Amino acid sequence: MATTVILNIKGLVQAGESFSASVSGSEMKKLPVIENAFLILKDGKIRDFGPMEKYTAPPEEKIGEIIDATGKYVLPTFVDAHTHTIFARPREEEFVDRINGLTYEEIALKGGGILNSARRLQEKTEDELFEDAKKRIEQMISYGTGALEIKSGYGLTVEAELKMLRVIKRLKEFFAIPIKATFLGAHAFPKEFKENHEGYISQIIDEMLPKIAEENLADYIDVFCERNYFSVEEMERILLAGQQYGLKPKVHVNQFSILGGIEKAVELGAVSVDHLEEIDDYDIEVLKKSDCIPTLLPSCSHFISIPYANARKMIDEGLPVALASDFNPGTTPNSNMSVVWSLACIKMRLTPEEAFNAMTINAAAALELSKEIGTISRGKRGSVMITKPVPSLAYIPYSFGDQLIERVIV
Repeated sequence: MATTVILNIKGLVQAGESFSASVSGSEMKKLPVIENAFLILKDGKIRDFGPMEKYTAPPEEKIGEIIDATGKYVLPTFVDAHTHTIFARPREEEFVDRINGLTYEEIALKGGGILNSARRLQEKTEDELFEDAKKRIEQMISYGTGALEIKSGYGLTVEAELKMLRVIKRLKEFFAIPIKATFLGAHAFPKEFKENHEGYISQIIDEMLPKIAEENLADYIDVFCERNYFSVEEMERILLAGQQYGLKPKVHVNQFSILGGIEKAVELGAVSVDHLEEIDDYDIEVLKKSDCIPTLLPSCSHFISIPYANARKMIDEGLPVALASDFNPGTTPNSNMSVVWSLACIKMRLTPEEAFNAMTINAAAALELSKEIGTISRGKRGSVMITKPVPSLAYIPYSFGDQLIERVIV
């Protein structure tokens, strides 16, 4: 691969060699920026960087492209650590239901929500799902996402869940960016198992998991632990079964209620606990004693008008908060991480620096990709985004809704 040289960078963000795997508490306010900088990318990796006065040009015959970034910032790409990118079609009719006064839970109880997506996905072929997801990921990359996680969970049958995970496997092979696969068969109880929870849990444990392991289709296992969905006890059984096949937990907890799911997830070694719109002091203390990354989803709160997770308190208590899009057809039909950045600042009262750390270095930790991506460090992936000319870094989340990412290199 040819060498790419970026010169005259107004600010090279989060560049350095001494980053820890994640940042927490007051450290999240720190975001190193090298002013008037250069960056050299070679063979898909970060080769060198620093202030312009220290720039030494590579041999001319090895340079494939020189980019003048005068007035522009260069940042590591976003890491989107929680998405539901594979789905059959949008759910805009539920958007109208919410406008007319129905809650997320009321829509689900009348057959909408996750069951709606599952019904539609079961009718689509693997090739159709792959082509749809490919277009979505191409758009996500254009927005600045350089790594992501994708969950199953809109299948809810053995065949459909495997179909989703096979699509993710194909996407991993197709795209240059890191993609992690999470098995979320425990996303909801199918209609036929509404009164037979044991039957569906047995199907997950005895039928889905062995086949997933046989084809090496997943990195993580997830459960939607919430009232009207899966109890803490049911979550524990499923996560323990997944661990028998080498799947680490990353779980949905505390979206609408506090059931004790965080404590149990941490006990079982969860890499992250996601949502946390509801949280209490006990849960925060549990997280403080763990390596688990609390991953918050402000776009979901915005779209379905539920409380925002208390990111301010979590960071002030010393936690390493991550942010993700939760991109999905029902509650967050937006994959633009710059919007997440704005919402985190506007609605969660995070500084631009805290929010950016949450979407890069901490989000990389939530996907166990810290050695690969999340900072601009020599030897890491050469995945960076170049902004349009902007007056400051804070201008990007300030100008919510604007697309200020001019170019993405992955």
